[in-house]
Amino acid sequence: MEQQRHGVGLTGFASMPAVNPATLSDEDLEVLVRIRNLLAGTRLALLTGAGLSTDSGIPDYRGPGSAPRSPMTYQEFIRDAANRRRYWARNHVGWSHLRHADPNQGHRAAAEMERRGLLSGLITQNVDRLHEDAGSFNVVDLHGRYDQVVCLDCRRTYSRRLLAGMLEELNPGFLERATESGLVEMAPDADSTVDDQALISSFIVAVCPACGGTLKPDFVYFGENVPIERVERSYAMVDDAGALLVAGSSLAVMSGLRFVRHAARDGKPVVIINRGGTRGDDRATIKLAAGVSESLSWLAAELPDL
Repeated sequence: MEQQRHGVGLTGFASMPAVNPATLSDEDLEVLVRIRNLLAGTRLALLTGAGLSTDSGIPDYRGPGSAPRSPMTYQEFIRDAANRRRYWARNHVGWSHLRHADPNQGHRAAAEMERRGLLSGLITQNVDRLHEDAGSFNVVDLHGRYDQVVCLDCRRTYSRRLLAGMLEELNPGFLERATESGLVEMAPDADSTVDDQALISSFIVAVCPACGGTLKPDFVYFGENVPIERVERSYAMVDDAGALLVAGSSLAVMSGLRFVRHAARDGKPVVIINRGGTRGDDRATIKLAAGVSESLSWLAAELPDL
């Protein structure tokens, strides 16, 4: 069955129109002028979250209007084979559509800012790799990457594309049956909501081709620690910058909030652009509740070269 570019039979993951900075309100533009004046001549560390990728059709966890979600924790994944079966069945559907997502105007703006030397580095809480697809190079994928899997026993890594072939061979026709059921909705982090329990219970989980061990997506689950080398590299980006710009993150988890606290403690300006409230608002020098992609695009066009 031929699939459209952004999926078949799914809700929450559709082709998105290009964002346009002209859609910013006069009030938003006034705040952006203040942000530009504050940041002009300063090298920035950029921290991005799921609110940036929603303009690429990828749902987030906590944005305005987001459905309540209960993502599987690391402990739930590890301790129960039935949980792993459910996770991989849903991920098999979610990955088949997330891999078709395209960078949006905000990702391209971030890449342009890096190209012009305005960034000390880019820290992203997203696992979708859209920053790299847009042309950014100096990126810390803080929570890992959706396009790899890791064996928890022998620690070998494999491409998610390879695993997709293995899962399709073990479960022929599963994707078609899942999407045709009409009970599938996209969720964050290459997840989906597959509500056909009989279909899930029949799903066969692949094991490590080398040792037969347990495979896990190569990203950080809730309840799992971010690898220390990523944290240290991120701190170095903040230390090398004169200000921290947060775009599209609620900062609900400490993995991102710690960099806001670190920058504020060092007396560096902190700018937060996010449609909803964040846990870092009390430390923000300026907070803008506006579209993230539009705002980054405006800033990339307006900030002067260093």
